[in-house]
Amino acid sequence: MVHLPLTQAMKATDEALSIDEYQDAGGYAALRTAVTAMTPGEVVAAVTESNLKGRGGAGFPTGKKWSFVPRPNKRNGAAFLVVNADEMEPGTFKDRLLLERNPHLVLEGALAAAFAIQADTVYLFVRWAYKKAAQRLTTAIAEARGRGYIGDNIFGSRFCARVHVHTSFGRYMCGEETGLLNALAGKRASPRGKPPFPQVVGLCGRPTVVNNVETVCNVPPILAAGSAWFKSLSKTGDSGTKLYGASGRVRAPGLWELPMGTTAREIIEKHAGGVRSGYSLRGFLPGGASTDFLTNKHLDVPMDFDAMQGAGSRLGTGTVIVLDDRTCPVAMVHNLVAFFARESCGWCTPCRDGLPWTRNILDDIEHGKGRPEDLDRLELHCKLLGPGRTFCALAPGAMEPLQSALKYFREDFERHIAEKRCPYKHDR
Repeated sequence: MVHLPLTQAMKATDEALSIDEYQDAGGYAALRTAVTAMTPGEVVAAVTESNLKGRGGAGFPTGKKWSFVPRPNKRNGAAFLVVNADEMEPGTFKDRLLLERNPHLVLEGALAAAFAIQADTVYLFVRWAYKKAAQRLTTAIAEARGRGYIGDNIFGSRFCARVHVHTSFGRYMCGEETGLLNALAGKRASPRGKPPFPQVVGLCGRPTVVNNVETVCNVPPILAAGSAWFKSLSKTGDSGTKLYGASGRVRAPGLWELPMGTTAREIIEKHAGGVRSGYSLRGFLPGGASTDFLTNKHLDVPMDFDAMQGAGSRLGTGTVIVLDDRTCPVAMVHNLVAFFARESCGWCTPCRDGLPWTRNILDDIEHGKGRPEDLDRLELHCKLLGPGRTFCALAPGAMEPLQSALKYFREDFERHIAEKRCPYKHDR
């Protein structure tokens, strides 16, 4: 049986662990060890050795990211640690579970990460709609501050840190780390050019690390049980466990902590109970709305960073969106592209103008006004809005479900155009 470092201590009910309950399960012991018996460099080395990769979607090695932060000096000052809890990726709801049910794990992981990069301030950047999460984090901060785990001389050490909850104003662009930092500073949530990278010049010009909620939650277990143990939890070369989710027409939509590298087949058929009666699986987005479709032939591919890339998609957030045989893939992609078009910050022309144009073409196809040449235009947009063509990854991410739908479900697009209607609205 695999030990579940993120969810094992959680209550079966929708309640957050109190500080006493969290400590009874071993909470804050890893932070105590880090700040009293380790150096920041040793914490970075332990996380690097564990091969923990960012759980927000990009999969960048966490310890390596931390290593880019320069040592504090009079010029750059102490660093900031920002926990990205914006989670506005459609189909993704993994961080919400941690924020609402285990807020002290979030805090301990964030404080340990702050110690590692020698930050004196932690910001928890929470999605505006996550009101329950923000309230429970605020309560947890007060509890931890009352025990001396936040503030000055934590555990009698020289480590001092403040923690603040910041509520996002609710745009998808706030999830992109440089857009997040601009929003946190009270500016327009548009991306910044890189370099300089936030680890060197971030919030208010100071070194800043932005880590996902699930990422920091893995830090205390790594420090408590060791890097070798963390690696042993996985089925593949990507270490640890992963919060996998499933939504769509499955019998039991939900979220489960499973070994990294668990297959989509196990997630969908065993944990989500399979697709509902009367439906069959046609495809799935493996990691939220901005990943490429995969099909039945990919069900046994391990859900990890490398294997998903090899299959032509990305692990992303690890939250599967199921496409069944009675859902129109054209309508599904149209809905996703419409979301991304609405959420574009307008900073660069390809994204600002290209996404609405793509949305309009899909709207015509879905409503019986499409033309054969529209498919060529869509494929052209997939290239022109692809990686390296835009200021950030928003538009390229929006093109991933579209380009893969044209690859795997092209006959649906062609039938829409030929019949001048959506066949799913008439035949099913």
